[in-house]
Formats: sequence, structure tokens, C-alpha cells
Amino acid sequence: MGEQAVTPTGPGDDTRPDPTGPAADGEGSGADGGGVDRAAPATGATTAGMTADGRPATSAGVPGAGMTADAGGTGTPRELTADLVPGPGGVMTDEVGVVTGELTLLTRYADGQVTLTVQYKDADEWYAVTGGTAKLADPADLDAVHTVAVALLHRPEG
Repeated sequence: MGEQAVTPTGPGDDTRPDPTGPAADGEGSGADGGGVDRAAPATGATTAGMTADGRPATSAGVPGAGMTADAGGTGTPRELTADLVPGPGGVMTDEVGVVTGELTLLTRYADGQVTLTVQYKDADEWYAVTGGTAKLADPADLDAVHTVAVALLHRPEG
């Protein structure tokens, strides 16, 4: 998103507060008498980059907003795990075929790619889930991919 400006569409279509409103007597803090100081934004106010008068918004100081560093960056591995019990048929892996029982799923993002691996709960060996690798353009999407993978694989009731 960027800045947005509200432009009057015709005569008398003013986007500012009514000049005859409560602040018209000069008691408002605004330079235009409308109770809002359009020249200096309020201290601590955040606008998410949008203003009604077309002036640039002040920085909201939101840590990591729009930054890939908080999401693990493109080169930094990021991992999520979940314990699960697959349904009938288990989970197919590249190395050992089908695994069943109590498993741990690892969803890992590194170098623009997401990879799903499983292990028997509390074991040392990890196995690649067959078909569990895909390109992922935005590392912030890792949470959604992990949530979907868990929802598909975790079937304790069968």
C-alpha cells in the first residue's frame, strides 16, 4: 500500500471537517480550525501509510514491517515442527517408504524452497516426504505451508 489522497470531486465537496462544526470557534488545535493539525501529525500516531489529505504519513515504527529479515530472509533457514499421527497409509518418504505411528513433521525454508521431512517421534533420522518440496517466493508464507501440511497429514482418528 502507499499513500492515498482524497480529492474533492466538485464544488463544495471539501474533504476537511465542517468549518461550522464544534472546532470552528478556534478551540481546536488545527491550523485550519477543524480540530486536527494537518501540519504536524500527533505524537505517537500511526497511519499505516495512508492519509486523507494526501500528505506523507509519519513513520509508524513497526518492527520488521515489509522486511524479509524477520521472516528468515532468503538465505537463512527457518524451521517449524509439529507432532502428528498420520491416518491409514502413513506418510510416504523418499528414503524408507511409508512411515506410520507418532511422527514429527519438520517444515523447513531455505534458499527460496520449502521442504517437508518427518521422523519417528524422538528419533534421530529424518526422511524427506515424497513430493514435499516446492519453491516458496515469500518466506513469510512458511507458516501457512506448515499449517496446511499438518492439517493434511495429522489424522489420528483415521
